[in-house]
Amino acid sequence: MTSAHGTPVRVGVFGLLGSGNVGNNGSLEAVLGYLRAEHPEAVVDALCGGPEVIAARYRISATRLNWYRGEYRTASRAGAIAAKGLGKLVDAVRTAVWVRRHDVVIVPGTGVLEATLPLRPWGFPYSLFLLCATGRLFGTRVALVSVGAAAIGRRPTRTLTRWSARLAAYRSYRDALSRDAMRAMGVDTARDQIYEDLAFALPTPPAGAPSKTPDPVCVGVMAFHGSDDDRARAEEIHRRYLDGTTGFVRALVEDGRPVRLLTGDEVDRPVVAAILDAVDSPLVTAAETASLADLMKEMAAADTVVATRYHNLVCALKVGTPTLALSYSAKSDALMARMGLGAYCHPAREVDTDRLLEQFRALERGSAELRRTLSERNLVAARRVEHQFTALTAALFPAADHTHALREAP
Repeated sequence: MTSAHGTPVRVGVFGLLGSGNVGNNGSLEAVLGYLRAEHPEAVVDALCGGPEVIAARYRISATRLNWYRGEYRTASRAGAIAAKGLGKLVDAVRTAVWVRRHDVVIVPGTGVLEATLPLRPWGFPYSLFLLCATGRLFGTRVALVSVGAAAIGRRPTRTLTRWSARLAAYRSYRDALSRDAMRAMGVDTARDQIYEDLAFALPTPPAGAPSKTPDPVCVGVMAFHGSDDDRARAEEIHRRYLDGTTGFVRALVEDGRPVRLLTGDEVDRPVVAAILDAVDSPLVTAAETASLADLMKEMAAADTVVATRYHNLVCALKVGTPTLALSYSAKSDALMARMGLGAYCHPAREVDTDRLLEQFRALERGSAELRRTLSERNLVAARRVEHQFTALTAALFPAADHTHALREAP
């Protein structure tokens, strides 16, 4: 694929990639797979949170998203506060220079338009706004691809997010709730489409050989502290979540069930350690998962999955394992409903061990039927992923011999 000037199309990928969250990296992996299959001549690089990780793992050039390396640490000393402030000015220039070098920039999936987890407006929302604003300024097409969005209460974050979406040349969402949220925040979504989460484009691992030992229950945990509006109650919410989840694991062990603990981000490791310490049993083990492929292999070998993080749920559903969601936002409920498991959601902020066990046992009783349902829904998801990439090619990679009308944001 070449530009109208006969040079290879220059494609940038942007986001908190390589920063320890396997869901973010999985979304990038899906987009890179699409680019390498459909646009192999494109020159691809990244502006991201963990450039060393991305360069080593995916063999593309990568630049650090923020000039100040302590961007996502709380600053209390005057020097750190001053460095953060200076970093905002430096990042505006760095982002503009990087964007100008590209024909297209893709933001691959993830919840870039939501604040369902604690978020500062001058962190990633500011970085995304710089990207979309400089893209519009320099004529670089910025695409928000299968992203998640949610209503945002805090005005600075809401304003930056709204303008980021308005300035993007292409928008698609991973569920109807996301599109509705952006419409409610004042973005014209009439031509925006809904597709599956990008992780559904990743290959499904082959089924392993039958095991002679009981298959484990995979429990995906999370360093959950509530949403951006729950900062005052964050520790209380986390303690309630941890106590409820630990009680559930303990009850499984008392029934003689092996439990495999999974994470989705490096920040989840202390939760695993706390559960292992509280439930001292050889039946409880922790998996080392560095990618969504690793997560899918673990979940494909499980009888059932109980998970919190959104992309843990995606992986479990994609491999067809009956799943119960410890849901921390409406996006999890929407995903479960779309895949036919809407009845199997439990609130992460108020984990009731007894009620969770009841839902879990109901999940296991209906396992055979649920596996058939997931098989059917995954076929639909695979087709919609193909449609997404077809639409993306039409919007971002118009043929050199004709002009393809790009959708303009208001």
